[in-house]
Amino acid sequence: MAKKKTPAAPRPPGPGSRGWPGRGGGSAAYVEAAPEWRGTTVQVCGMWPFAAGSGTPMVGVPLGRDLISGAAVCCDPISWFQRANLLLNPSAFVLGKPGLGKSTVVRRMALGLAGYGTYPMVFGDLKPDYADLVDALGGQVITLGRGRGYLNPLDTSIAADAAARLTGEAKRALIADAHGRRLNAVSALLTISRGEPPSDREETIIAAALTVLDDRHGGTPVMADLLRVVHEAPELVRSVALDRGSLGRYRDITESLESSLTGLLGQGRLGDMFAHPTSVPMHTDRPVCFDVSSIDDSEVLLQAAALLSCWTYGFSAVAASQALADAGLEPQRHYFVILDELWRVLRAGRGLVDRVDALTRLNRQRGVGMAMITHTMSDLLALSAEEDRMKAKGFVERAGMVICGGLPGAEMPQLNQVVAMSGVEQEMISGWSTPPAWDAGAGREAPPPGRGKFLIKVGGRPGIPLQVELTRAELAVNDTNRRWAST
Repeated sequence: MAKKKTPAAPRPPGPGSRGWPGRGGGSAAYVEAAPEWRGTTVQVCGMWPFAAGSGTPMVGVPLGRDLISGAAVCCDPISWFQRANLLLNPSAFVLGKPGLGKSTVVRRMALGLAGYGTYPMVFGDLKPDYADLVDALGGQVITLGRGRGYLNPLDTSIAADAAARLTGEAKRALIADAHGRRLNAVSALLTISRGEPPSDREETIIAAALTVLDDRHGGTPVMADLLRVVHEAPELVRSVALDRGSLGRYRDITESLESSLTGLLGQGRLGDMFAHPTSVPMHTDRPVCFDVSSIDDSEVLLQAAALLSCWTYGFSAVAASQALADAGLEPQRHYFVILDELWRVLRAGRGLVDRVDALTRLNRQRGVGMAMITHTMSDLLALSAEEDRMKAKGFVERAGMVICGGLPGAEMPQLNQVVAMSGVEQEMISGWSTPPAWDAGAGREAPPPGRGKFLIKVGGRPGIPLQVELTRAELAVNDTNRRWAST
């Protein structure tokens, strides 16, 4: 009888993608993504064909390096809209706690875009963060503040000069645009001064008074001229005021408006910054920065009024430049407009969201890229009126890209409502907001862990985390705390 053979032991399977399975095999439960690197075809020609491509486009201003792969990250709203076709409109909304580098990343974009031929336009610099950069680029720095410079909200001289060179529908459209911007500027100043917007009747009276002022005044009028027209009660103004033929009724209707306009002539809380002719006209063929850093942080209303007036004046000048370009009378220019400290304007009075919204909606059609900067979503959602909060949230929703620095964990639910983020991305952003440690050896705080770190979000795509790296040449124009520097 033959001896029964013992069956052979089963052959152990080969290692899988995670290593040897089974007890004692050391199989990995989590496999990290392999790092990716970039190189020129000269440097890595021997590795062709490449095994994998990078996930970040090489189009736009170089900002820094990807925190995961170490690859270079190039990004700016204009290049990603115009050349890469990644954005629906050339705008960026930047969020982050103070001191983590929001101004730095926007300043890098402005510097790089200037190299591409796009003019940076800083319509209101409160610290200042951008004045040195604009000056280094050979641009125009306009100083405004109490006793330092004036900005006339009725000044449409740039638009008027451009309209004189145009004809037909283009001329009428530019004049109408300038008229609307003046009305918006005056209404915004009244809103800031009062804390609430003027009534529909008062806005109609202001619009009619501006029309009369255009017919009567030969040069550029100032606020005192507008007040004089309202006080003199011409027929056109009385008709829209619905005074029913009674001058006494007209006086009652316009008394509050006259009082508010009088407050803008130098005796009110906003001083005389808007009561005189514009000190320095703005140029549209070079970088521009309105330096309003002389206005103290305690003058919240004056800061908001200065920012909004600079925005109105600047956008009006840009519209005039683009109208001339459309007519073939000037070269086509592109602008990168920076609206910093957005929250200061929005909180200054009910209804100001509509004023800002009217200014910023047509950036794509105007050939204008834009960066809007504030600290947190709470800045936008802390407005008193529900309709204002919804409109303010729309600024983030409509932005082509959202760039997030370090933010508290409490901000994540609000931010996630407008920008879809994974749990990992939320943890990363909240981790960047961790306070800095104390460096006992140096006797001072260590740099914050989130300084210079940002996450770029575009639509529903995964975010791109990066570390902004400054060149040696940028450091001289990048000190936002130079007033604290020892002499």
